[in-house]
Parts: sequence; C-alpha cells; structure tokens
Amino acid sequence: MQAREADELGRRVAALVQNGHVTKALALLSPTLGQRTPFRLLGRIGEALGPGPLPQVNAFLDRVADGRSEGGWVVIGSALGQQLSRDASGAFEHCRTFVIAADVWYATDILGERLPGPALVTDFGRALALMSAWRDDADRWVRRTVGVAAHFWAKRTRGAPESSSKGRALLAFLEPMFEERDLDAVKGVGWGLKTLGRYYPEIVTDWLVEQVVQRRRRCRALMLHKAVTYLPAEQQARVHGNMT
Repeated sequence: MQAREADELGRRVAALVQNGHVTKALALLSPTLGQRTPFRLLGRIGEALGPGPLPQVNAFLDRVADGRSEGGWVVIGSALGQQLSRDASGAFEHCRTFVIAADVWYATDILGERLPGPALVTDFGRALALMSAWRDDADRWVRRTVGVAAHFWAKRTRGAPESSSKGRALLAFLEPMFEERDLDAVKGVGWGLKTLGRYYPEIVTDWLVEQVVQRRRRCRALMLHKAVTYLPAEQQARVHGNMT
C-alpha cells in the first residue's frame, strides 16, 4: 500500500462511518488491519476519520478496538488525535478507555504517542490538566501512558532552549510517579525520563539529584537506570551521590 492508497481508503471508510454504515466501514478496513501495514499509512487512515461526527466516529473506533489488532490501535490513536481541537477532554477520556481495554504494552505506547504526547506539544498546560488524574489511576497502563507522553514531548522539542521551562514543569508533573512500583508503569515513566535526560540533561540531572540525593526518595532500580541512560558520566555521578 502506498500513501495515495491509504488516503483513498481513509476517505472511503470515513464516508461510510459518517453515513452510519459502521459494519461496512469495518469490513472495508479489516483486511488492511490484518496485514503488516506500516504505522505511517495506518495513521493517515485514522487522520481521515478524525474530522468526522464524533458519535459516529467514536462508535466506529469502539468496533475497531474490539478486533484488538496492533494496527487498529494506530488508527484509533490517530483518529483521536484529530479530535483534540474539538473535544480534548472527550478525546483524552476515550484514550484512557482504550488503554484499559487493550491491556497490553504496545497499545499503550501507540496510543500515548498519538494523543497525550502530541497534546503536550500543541497545548502543554491543558494536556497536563487532562492527564493529571492519570498519574495515580488504578490501571497500570494508564499510568504508563503518562511516561509515554513525556517521552513524545521530549522527542519533539529536542532540547530547544525555549522549551526548558516546560521541561522543568513536566518533571515536576512526573515527580509523584518517581516511586512507582509496578514494573509496566515504571518502564513508561522511565522511558519519559530517559528521553528527557537525552535532550535536557542538566535539568534532569538537577531534578534527579533533588529526588535521590537530597530527598532520599526510593525508586525502583529500573526507573533510575532509565533516567540516567543518556546523562554524561559526571552527571550520573552527581545523581548517585558520588560528588556534589
């Protein structure tokens, strides 16, 4: 499948959904979801769906989720991402619902990189507010999604000086999760800290020193290992309390 074909398929599926033909739309899309279709092409299909009427589109996304295909989560996440400008709170709530329903790491990461992550880039403060309750959600995958979103934001801003203040704010936002115990959630939050450390090493080092050396907070070893991955040796030594 080429990009032109994905766009055409997206338009056809979107038209069926808009006219209430959910079953036909699913039948048209299912063969593509059953193949090893590149995520970038699946994303184009989801983006074509996103601008449609919310009730019809969301009903269709529920049906896609029932299939539990890896590609289906890409379509769902990309479609929800297109809803942010119209119904951000609804898009976030649907994302959370799908993360819980999927109950698997790769769906969590796919959805996290297509809704809360991009939302942080485009509307940082609002995204933090909508994601605030996710930090102590009962579901470990929802908590993991917070770290995935932080990873996406850091990857997109790439250490830009004008983003430093938001980097500090994001670290403050992640602070309650530093002592997370569930391994699946730790991997997500650690991933976020790892990418933040890659692009904002000085900020992350100072934050880690505060958490580990000054406040003596106890985190899982994997959390700290991920967080210091990209830090220079001297900064890692500071974090481990070997120098001041």
